[in-house]
Amino acid sequence: MRLLIAEDDKALGLFLSRGLEVDGHHVHLTYDGAAAVEAFRQEMPDLTILDLNMPIKDGEQVLEEIRRMDADLPVLVLTARQEVDTRVRCLDLGADDLMIKPFSLHELRARCRALLRRKREARLMLRAGDLELDRLDHTARRGGMSIILTNKEFALLEHLMLNRGQCVTRVELLDSVWNLEPTQTTNIVDVYINYLRRKLKDPPPGQLIRTVRGQGYMVPPEADLVLSGLPVHSVPAILPSVIAPAAAA
Repeated sequence: MRLLIAEDDKALGLFLSRGLEVDGHHVHLTYDGAAAVEAFRQEMPDLTILDLNMPIKDGEQVLEEIRRMDADLPVLVLTARQEVDTRVRCLDLGADDLMIKPFSLHELRARCRALLRRKREARLMLRAGDLELDRLDHTARRGGMSIILTNKEFALLEHLMLNRGQCVTRVELLDSVWNLEPTQTTNIVDVYINYLRRKLKDPPPGQLIRTVRGQGYMVPPEADLVLSGLPVHSVPAILPSVIAPAAAA
């Protein structure tokens, strides 16, 4: 899942970012309110964690602005302020939950999971043919069989499936999955595509992950998968889960 953290305390922001990345989330960390609004506008994150004490634009102003852009994406507010009026204002402005500092990271992660589960019209389960990707539990299944993916493999497949039917360039994947500048010379995208294809039993040129020559990769729309003869949710849910052996990554 894509998370936005807006926290002016850099040490706390890094602590939260690392703690949530352990759960497999892709985290964008900002340190002021103006940057938080712009990051929200560009990314429309699945969850925003917003500190109230922010420079340039304070947290309440940020909350008002992002709610004008989207009324449904969940927002968890963090604050050291004890006043009941502050909490009431935040909830009235559209916050979904609020935590008082200091707080437990364990509890914050649990609250994030709860907000993501409750999110309206959430794309928590992504499907392509007989492949299913659960973004909340961070699990993958194909044909009823569990597939063990590393965090980077999962993030790569998630990004391709979120942009299904569109070619995703190597430059975009480097930025979104690895946070690398496109000027850095690396074949890491192609290496991880090969890891995924082995685990998904989808050898080149691939039905689930297709190469767009000279550009990048694409998970095709469902109609293309049907035409190629790929089964679509053909395995009953009652079949037992079998864990496929993980390829070296």
